Amino acid sequence: MSDTAQLRPNERMDDLCMGGRRIIQRTDEFCFSMDAVLLAHFPTLTGRERVLDLGTGTGVIPLLVADFAAHITAVELSSVQAGLAVRSVRLNHLTDKITVREGDYRDPPALFACGEYDLVFSNPPYRPVTSGAVSMGARAAARHELTATLADTVHAASYALRHGGRLAMVHLPERLGEIVLALHAEHLAVKRLRMVQPCTDKAPNLMLIEAVKGAALTGMRHEPALIVRDIGGKYTEEIRAIYGQDV
Repeated sequence: MSDTAQLRPNERMDDLCMGGRRIIQRTDEFCFSMDAVLLAHFPTLTGRERVLDLGTGTGVIPLLVADFAAHITAVELSSVQAGLAVRSVRLNHLTDKITVREGDYRDPPALFACGEYDLVFSNPPYRPVTSGAVSMGARAAARHELTATLADTVHAASYALRHGGRLAMVHLPERLGEIVLALHAEHLAVKRLRMVQPCTDKAPNLMLIEAVKGAALTGMRHEPALIVRDIGGKYTEEIRAIYGQDV
């Protein structure tokens, strides 16, 4: 086993169900969940896009979309998570396709050029620090706006995108009003919106948004809800397809 693939204390290796592609994660740090996987599959890619992933964590979104993009820049604030992302990129022989940069995207010019990207992914912290009980640590930083706020994230995305470029984001439905206003302030308009429901009789608990820089506010497409589990509690056919499982 290579040094890259050699697991260290508190580490595990997960199969991404993409022809043997794997990712290294730490059990004592925030690990990716379904929201990142759904986001990776939301926008359509042609293979020509220059892609940026804001807050990449261990790099799951770049690993999932690498075959469908020209190049991906993955930005991560945590040195621990960025280090794991680098190792996973090397493990999957994708160093020519994915570049990991450790840094704070609240200072965009320090990490990337203005108007450099065609598509930006963002799976940002969902909750303001004023909501709910916040425990300190990596998991808290991933779910609460302890570092970058919604406005910070949208500003970084707008800075990175060319005119007509797209931002793909996963977030909470309850913050849709704030998100639309934040996007508008940075010259981004929602063009696709899809709610994610745990099952048919439950309210949405996630939403997928695609916004376009410089676009008119009119013409948003509200797509049918993505249902995660059927009435029997099993993953729906669409979810199984997204995860590369037999349908």
